[in-house]
Order: sequence, then C-alpha cells, then structure tokens
Amino acid sequence: MNGSTEPCVQLVISSIGVVGVAEQNRSHSSRFFEFLTKELALDQDRINICFFPLEPWPIGKKGTLMTFL
Repeated sequence: MNGSTEPCVQLVISSIGVVGVAEQNRSHSSRFFEFLTKELALDQDRINICFFPLEPWPIGKKGTLMTFL
C-alpha cells in the first residue's frame, strides 16, 4: 500500500441497508479506523475501507433470496 511493504489493512464491507449513504459510512469508517489503529497499531494511512451497499434480490441464502427472508 502506498509503495510500502509495511503491514496494512484493506477492509471490505458489504451490507444490505446499513452502508448505503455517506453519512452512515462516515460514522462506520470512524469507528473502524479507531478500532483498527488501536488494536493493530497501524497508522490511518495504512488502512483502506471499501463500503459496498447491496440489494437483497441478487443475494442467495438458504435456498432462496434475501428478499424473501
């Protein structure tokens, strides 16, 4: 990351209805950064977080779709 071989984190978060807007993601990002920098002793520039909002209809689970669960 950033041309370095030092330890880093790439966190990918996908969720239905939880990571859909910037205001939500800003709050989530703040909490994840706080946890990761404390627990892993990493600088913030060594962490990337990608948020992917999902719709329930293309996600299969338990033999059906999330839409119907």
